[in-house]
Amino acid sequence: MAKRIAVVTGAGSGVGRAAALALMNDGYGVALAGRRKDALEETAGMAKGGEALVVPTDVTDPEQVAALFAAVKAKWNRLDVLFNNAGGNVPATNFGDFTYEMFKQVVDVNLMGMFLCANHAYRMMRDQDPQGGRIINNGSISAHVPRPGSVGYTSTKHAVTGLTKTISLDGRKHNIQCGQIDIGNAETPMTARMANGVPQANGTVMVEPRMDAASVAESVLLMANLRPDANVQFLMVAAQHMPFIGRG
Repeated sequence: MAKRIAVVTGAGSGVGRAAALALMNDGYGVALAGRRKDALEETAGMAKGGEALVVPTDVTDPEQVAALFAAVKAKWNRLDVLFNNAGGNVPATNFGDFTYEMFKQVVDVNLMGMFLCANHAYRMMRDQDPQGGRIINNGSISAHVPRPGSVGYTSTKHAVTGLTKTISLDGRKHNIQCGQIDIGNAETPMTARMANGVPQANGTVMVEPRMDAASVAESVLLMANLRPDANVQFLMVAAQHMPFIGRG
């Protein structure tokens, strides 16, 4: 198989870094996208194989997203996989106190940014020869069940599920597969607060277990390496003892 090419957003830390390293160590050429160039370069330096292209990118900026995919086309003239991973949140806030500005901040990254990246990847995969590719969207267990005070995050992650299904359907005639990985409590900076306890649906505060982000990376690699005639539509990977099943 010729060298496969991937784009990973949010590749400077956490799940994005772990997935980018897994792909590069499997021989992929990977465009590392994220807001901090130093963090992306650190990720590139950790790889034991493959090839890295560092492209500082704010996924909420349409021009920067366009430049990201133009850089991929200029270097490799092909795209096989997008791990649409970049996301963010705001502190837990009861719905009555949640502001427009807070909601917009989360929507801009988690939904609009994900749309922009998927849209550019889709067009590139549609127009290349041979045609096709795979888009993997980072959902969350919050695409299924909310946490207290999480209207922005939960709403966007539910919307990502609709985005995934629509891309999967529209992509059939172009040999573009789209799936979603729903992650629960990977050990990343975003989940560091779990160690001190987080609010539960019953009003208590509880420390929650986390899992190594390598388990997520291995799952992303599994999805990426499927033959083109198969697709993991939805995959959930979560810390073994986290309160998800039966939450609330």
